[in-house]
Amino acid sequence: MKTKAKLNPTIFVIFGGTGDLNKRKLAPALYNLFIEGYMPDQFAIIGTGRTEYTDQGYKDALEDAVCAFSRTGKVKEKWDRFGNTLHYCATDFDQPQTFENLKSCIEKYQKEYGEGTQVIFYLAVAPSFFPVIAESLKKYKLTENEDNSRIIIEKPFGYDLETAKDLNSLLSTIFTEKQIYRIDHYLGKETVQNMMAFRFANAMFEPLWNRQYIDHIQISVTEQLGVQDRGGYYEGAGALRDMIQNHLLQLLCLVGMEAPISFDATEIRNRKVEVLKAVRPFSQEDIRFNTVRGQYSKGWVEGQEVLGYRQEKNVDPESNTETFAAAKFHIDNWRWQGVPFYLRTGKRLNQTSSLITIQFKDVPHQIFSGSATENWQQNRLIISIQPEMSIRMQVLAKRPGLNMVLNPVDMIFDYKGTYKNDSPEAYETLLLDAIMGDQTLFMRGDQVEAAWELVMPILNSWESKKSINFPNYHADSWGPEKAEALIARDGFHWFNLPLKEKE
Repeated sequence: MKTKAKLNPTIFVIFGGTGDLNKRKLAPALYNLFIEGYMPDQFAIIGTGRTEYTDQGYKDALEDAVCAFSRTGKVKEKWDRFGNTLHYCATDFDQPQTFENLKSCIEKYQKEYGEGTQVIFYLAVAPSFFPVIAESLKKYKLTENEDNSRIIIEKPFGYDLETAKDLNSLLSTIFTEKQIYRIDHYLGKETVQNMMAFRFANAMFEPLWNRQYIDHIQISVTEQLGVQDRGGYYEGAGALRDMIQNHLLQLLCLVGMEAPISFDATEIRNRKVEVLKAVRPFSQEDIRFNTVRGQYSKGWVEGQEVLGYRQEKNVDPESNTETFAAAKFHIDNWRWQGVPFYLRTGKRLNQTSSLITIQFKDVPHQIFSGSATENWQQNRLIISIQPEMSIRMQVLAKRPGLNMVLNPVDMIFDYKGTYKNDSPEAYETLLLDAIMGDQTLFMRGDQVEAAWELVMPILNSWESKKSINFPNYHADSWGPEKAEALIARDGFHWFNLPLKEKE
């Protein structure tokens, strides 16, 4: 449990300290933790990058970023105190002097803060730099104290199964597993975390959470935006790598996991790995019938004409990269045997939303007349991660009046309506967990590899066979027609957020 208890002095080293991730997410998150009293009494933040900055210049640059991107708005009177913790160290990974200077800066604060000072290295850089930085940290003996040094690694963790294994192998020669924090910001989102409480703190749900009562489950993360200025990155990634291999499979683990015996990081992560190991591997026939890929063409979004993917900056005009991916998964165990899990993600779709929809089986015997059940609908549990944060149960109830007519109604837990305080950003939660040494919301090495093992047959098949019908969906649509056919074959349809709730 997170408290404002006294924390060990902490030195936060951000590789990529001048980059977009630090400006938009990390610096605002650390500042918000500070003004709300969650940071240690003694801490320092050392940003690194190729740009030449003085400490004051770096402080000014991050002040502008925090004002622009913090959920708390423009900086308050505490900014000067926070700013005094910011320092900058210019880096060039090809120059040995870089890490010598960094080590001197770290040792200065360790001497000032005393015994027990912990150092957290955050790798907010391109994946190609992960091995270089990790090996240099080892060379300059910056990670030897395994109790007081940690490393946080952003996704993508590997480009495929082989590179993920190689990176895990390298890191294991430098760090122990308890020092490695593989971050997936989706797991820090408030509604995602609440799934654990919802399932395991309420006696009414867990008995229904199985194949006897659940018809199917959908996990859908859709985006209205295109790739924008990330065409170069996206060409080497695609929707399957960028979203399903990490974000959506993490959500599948949370929905599908068995009840842990305690709220302990090791126990919870064990249960997640068990889910991935129980997922049925994809055969070539499964790939043909149970997966769909797509790529968007030009179109109109909210009155503005937008480019097709192949016309985006730094994208191959004949690109085979998918901007949409959908697949049907099966978890072969006693709890979920026969229950399909449908995963879907894509760019330039009709709306931006992240939804987990659990549809329950129909009643075993219908007692109402046809006129009463004209609007009949199976019960659904809908967990909305964005744009709204809510958990709603859709049930049938009698419409007011003299006749027995049934209508679907929503029983809603809405964060905005229930709580007055703003919810913390995902990175605030995850950075505080790293400071506290809590790995519950971070991925373990075997979990990363198990996720890659599941998607590799699909990746290999798609990359070896060029799609002859790309682009196959228009901007502002719900994706390729085959995506609807994928789920319609089983008698279902994709659940989308009602238009009236779009923001």
